[in-house]
Amino acid sequence: MIRNAIGSLLGLIGAAAAVWSPFRAWYDGRHGRDFRLTDLFSGSGIDPTDKSGVMTSILLAFLVAALLTLAAVVLRSRALMALAGVVVIGVTVLWMVRQGQAVGSLSVGGDGTGLGVGVANAFGGGALLILAAAVMRGRPRRRTRHADTLDPLHDPHPTPPPTEAWPPPADRA
Repeated sequence: MIRNAIGSLLGLIGAAAAVWSPFRAWYDGRHGRDFRLTDLFSGSGIDPTDKSGVMTSILLAFLVAALLTLAAVVLRSRALMALAGVVVIGVTVLWMVRQGQAVGSLSVGGDGTGLGVGVANAFGGGALLILAAAVMRGRPRRRTRHADTLDPLHDPHPTPPPTEAWPPPADRA
């Protein structure tokens, strides 16, 4: 129970960091909400001058991951929590690949050029979601009725054979 509570808390913090990340600078001072989600999957790639609406940006993928996280907390599902982490990290890595293709290379700069803190928030949020899935114990398994109570002919735990040797020794015959 404690592991589920800690995992849920880590997952919620990770989802909050992921949802917050598009409102931070991602590359050259440009916020994550300015990048269209469809640009990640199009042949033309990311347009450095194009702006996106908030609900058509990569924020949409992170909101889906946050909903998966909420469902994982309610259902105590490790798989949903891990899926949310994979979505966040997958979208972030795909964005980095597409951004690198558009610009030619990726850089990290302290003066506001290059990769920004929004990318770090997204990676950190995704890592926390995967860590939360590893920490969580999940739901207890339902107890099933033993097969021997359902079918008297099928005994999953047969009784051991008698200790007498068969055929009986010649001196006892």
